[in-house]
Amino acid sequence: MSSEIEDSGADKCELIGGGGGVFDVVVDGRLIFSKHQIGRFPEPGEIAGLIGE
Repeated sequence: MSSEIEDSGADKCELIGGGGGVFDVVVDGRLIFSKHQIGRFPEPGEIAGLIGE
């Protein structure tokens, strides 16, 4: 996942371990993906696409 994010052109990627099934992606302080809200993990390429928006 981190290489996909880095390949999208993001300046910095930091993975932070969590627990309880939490999987959130925050870019520049903005939540762009939340497994809790959507109810699923991202599809391949989905995070990179959201970063580009």
